Amino acid sequence: MSCTLQRLRQMDIRKGVVSLATGAGAIYLLYKAIRAGIRCKPPLCSASPICIARKCPRPGERALLELPTHQASSVGGPKGLAIERERHGRDSGELRRLLNSLECKQDEYAKSMILHSITRCVYLLESEASACTNEDIALVGSMLDDKDNSVKIQALNTLKAFSGIRKFRLKIQEHSVKVLELISTIWDSELHISGLRLLNNLPLPDFVHPQLRRVMPALMEILQSDYILAQVQAVRLLSNLAQKNDLLYDILNCQVHSNFLNLFQSTQPGSLLFEVLVFAERLSEGRSSPHYRAVKWHYNEQSVHEALFGDDSRLADRLLALVIHPEEDVQIQACKVIVSLQCPQDVGVRPSCPPSHSCFNHGE
Repeated sequence: MSCTLQRLRQMDIRKGVVSLATGAGAIYLLYKAIRAGIRCKPPLCSASPICIARKCPRPGERALLELPTHQASSVGGPKGLAIERERHGRDSGELRRLLNSLECKQDEYAKSMILHSITRCVYLLESEASACTNEDIALVGSMLDDKDNSVKIQALNTLKAFSGIRKFRLKIQEHSVKVLELISTIWDSELHISGLRLLNNLPLPDFVHPQLRRVMPALMEILQSDYILAQVQAVRLLSNLAQKNDLLYDILNCQVHSNFLNLFQSTQPGSLLFEVLVFAERLSEGRSSPHYRAVKWHYNEQSVHEALFGDDSRLADRLLALVIHPEEDVQIQACKVIVSLQCPQDVGVRPSCPPSHSCFNHGE
């Protein structure tokens, strides 16, 4: 009996030892996993084409990154960001890598994200952007032929960013005709905004004027749409074109909707009202110039000219209402339009402004 009890005790002891060993093993494995997780560090260099802020450390910098904070700061700290390298006069190479990746075969989403990152780099990394070449501009411009609209939009934004660098403007101008084609054939408000912003940031050469005449109706449609940002960009472009003698008649004779004067309602956003008033002032000054008045012009019944300056136009009423607009710049610009309507540009050579050139009667 005593022998049996002794054997049972030995078996219990063995089971306890096995359980203890098993538990210790599990705890040890858990410890190793936690320790490995703590030691695991994210990769110091990302191959992702959409990365802008992270930069691979140069030789000797990995050790610097692993220093305690106080030691790293005492020697200048890690310069891991592309912007930090730019600020310290060091080329991060980020923009060049993005442009190189754009040359590789990518899907539409990847191309769109790469172009977006290139745009950010151009704005943030000035010296690297200035070091780019006309071949890089041509590469970005080739993306305007992509079948995906999002890629086109991002390419337009990238060209707009590069247009801030003077040496690239002539090269970017070569894409003006393509940009006008996109604006006039694709009805997409984001594309309109991006394309028009680019055109408004460029001096448009004379060789683009024939294409501008062809897209004038599309620009007027965008102006009369319900997308405020696109409307503002469209009317800014039209205001600039109104100062071109060979395009003035094309603008004035362009057909518009019957409610065109709704653009001058006081309920419109102040930013749009101001730009529309600038447009009206430039048209008024242009049509009153001796050069323009030397020719007898004929206009469509539903043209911009008839809507603004025709015998049945109600522009005067809209302008008088805008004189008391809450925004001061709108008030001032409305007064400028009234003055331009009252007196032609060549008033200086005559004693007074003839009543025939005024849209306001004596009572008003």
